Amino acid sequence: MYPKLVRDNIPDIIVNDNKTVIYRKAVDNKEYIEYLNKKLLEEVNEYLESNNIEELIDILEVVYSIANVNDISRVDLENDRKYKESIKGSFNSRLIVEEVK
Repeated sequence: MYPKLVRDNIPDIIVNDNKTVIYRKAVDNKEYIEYLNKKLLEEVNEYLESNNIEELIDILEVVYSIANVNDISRVDLENDRKYKESIKGSFNSRLIVEEVK
């Protein structure tokens, strides 16, 4: 379960709940990205188990953090998403490929 990456306010929330928390900051971008990737998998798995919209919000927050550490702004990320959508489309048509010959 631990160690794991948590949102910025979680240590304060734990303390306000009359508990003790020991935490540290990631030592460098390599470690931070490693924990972000683990967090992404955790949040995706939680979403797959629950189909809860709150988990999608957590996934999005992790994606934004990964983009940020790679010097990609939310605007650039969205622009790149729109560009890819313009070329390859979205998933709105619900197309399922059954076979390719």
